[in-house]
Amino acid sequence: MSLDGILEQTEARRLLGAALAEGPAHAYLFHGPPGVGKETAAKAFAAELLGSPTRVAHETHPDLYVLRQFGQMIRLDEIHALHHDLHLRPFEADRRVYLILDAHLLNRDAADALLKDLEEPPDYAIIVLVADQVAAISPTIRSRCQPIAFRRLSTKAVREEAARIAPELTATQQAALARVAAGRLDRLRWLVESQTDGRRDRLLAVARSVYGEAEFDPTVAALAVLASAKERATIEGDRATATAEQLGLPGKQADQLVSRAKFGAEREDVLGSLEELGTWYRDLVAVGVGAEAAVINADQLDRLREDALPERTAPAGEAAAAVQDTWRELERLNIANQLALEALFVRVRRLLGPRG
Repeated sequence: MSLDGILEQTEARRLLGAALAEGPAHAYLFHGPPGVGKETAAKAFAAELLGSPTRVAHETHPDLYVLRQFGQMIRLDEIHALHHDLHLRPFEADRRVYLILDAHLLNRDAADALLKDLEEPPDYAIIVLVADQVAAISPTIRSRCQPIAFRRLSTKAVREEAARIAPELTATQQAALARVAAGRLDRLRWLVESQTDGRRDRLLAVARSVYGEAEFDPTVAALAVLASAKERATIEGDRATATAEQLGLPGKQADQLVSRAKFGAEREDVLGSLEELGTWYRDLVAVGVGAEAAVINADQLDRLREDALPERTAPAGEAAAAVQDTWRELERLNIANQLALEALFVRVRRLLGPRG
């Protein structure tokens, strides 16, 4: 585990390398989209600071403190526990490193309490906040941390990762999944699993059924998308259970970790499915106007050519916009997934369904 193992993120690696060479600041804020390597980088940085990559990777180093969110928010009592630990002197190393994962989930009381520790930290303490949404971190906390920005990965980097983790796929399939992943390694890994178990084929079948089935049912389509999300939630729940056992978490924390993992996975899958549906309808437009080089689902060109009828080109663009509208609603508002998806499929059917 080293900074050299972080994919791309040239500026982040440069800043962290300089910190190691010149002496680290007391607090850092790693921020950027999910799935781009922030947590990996935080652990690599901690490993360099503590000089023990293996124990940091397994979170067993006595001078490493990892605050991992189990419920829906990071609460005051969890920051109080960190505060108590913060004033214990190092056991082995010259410093202690504190990783606060999902820092964008700090509630107001927890953020206020953390601010006090950031204002007057012990000289041996280095605190690293890892956040998906920098705007969710209060300006006062941000002002006391050195920001380290992480960007979405290039399609080239994600394609290379696809080749590494899924050598059994063709180069065309790897390239297509890399494009659909949109710069996120977490999404790539799920897409690879989805390719293997047929989930992606089932989702694309739903996308095509909107205009390809005479008796299309929006409820059936919505339930198909939700079934995939439930499947992913079960898989991630099982992984969280294994993690809880590995970390030796007590029952309540283990239950919270599993519950949060399942909720997050289901939500992420619904949003990811919407993005994939949107790419399909945008690809119909690209093929319809002769811009096949811009197609994201490049491994599905034969199907796209079959479906990209001239009369579908303009409506497909509107369908892609409708999918994006629904994505925004689900991402920002607390509305029922099934109702939102049914409404979407009714709208897309009107755009792309049989005429007359």
